[in-house]
Amino acid sequence: MGSNTVYYKPTFSNISEEKRTKILTVAVNEFANNGFNNANINTIAKKAEVSVGSLYKYFDTKTDLFLTSVNYGISNLEVVLESVINSAEDVMIKLEKLIRIAIDFSRKSGVLIKLYNEFTGENDPELAKKIARSMETVTAAAYKKAIVEGQVNGEIRTDIDPGMAAYLVDNILINVQFSYACDYYSERYRIYAGEDVFEKDEFVIENILRFIKAALKMNENL
Repeated sequence: MGSNTVYYKPTFSNISEEKRTKILTVAVNEFANNGFNNANINTIAKKAEVSVGSLYKYFDTKTDLFLTSVNYGISNLEVVLESVINSAEDVMIKLEKLIRIAIDFSRKSGVLIKLYNEFTGENDPELAKKIARSMETVTAAAYKKAIVEGQVNGEIRTDIDPGMAAYLVDNILINVQFSYACDYYSERYRIYAGEDVFEKDEFVIENILRFIKAALKMNENL
């Protein structure tokens, strides 16, 4: 999922799905908890119960293992996102579902959100570009598609560029995910929205929808 680029060797495809899943699950946790630079290949190999030599039979570099882990981490989320975007529902209903998915996914898979947050702080421009292409290409196209359809159907004002609108909506959803999974963003969330904000999902969803609706100037009956 994500980018069509594959960062692993054919030998990785030849091992069992169970073994692949175990390696990538361990790698996601190691990278998320320690960052790219401090993540230890030996630790990943030990916890995944494979040799370091085997890992390098599957991946040319640590970066390739990292990028494969990123793609693995977001693959299930992308399936859910695409099912919502491709539905025939009104744009506001889709947006509400996307917000609910963002909150739910962040609670259940916080380590993946931490992994995403971690790479945004890396001082490696080329790596950052590859990860952005892996993680953002599908969501960018999906959100833009939904907004274009909304403009065609008269649900969204037509003087807003679909790409920019998609970018801004995605920024809101990313921030929501970080706020439920990452310590720094969680504290900011409490400061702005109240100490009990994590117990007020409907309040959060209602206010985000109002903000987006006001920006896009949906028809009042939506």
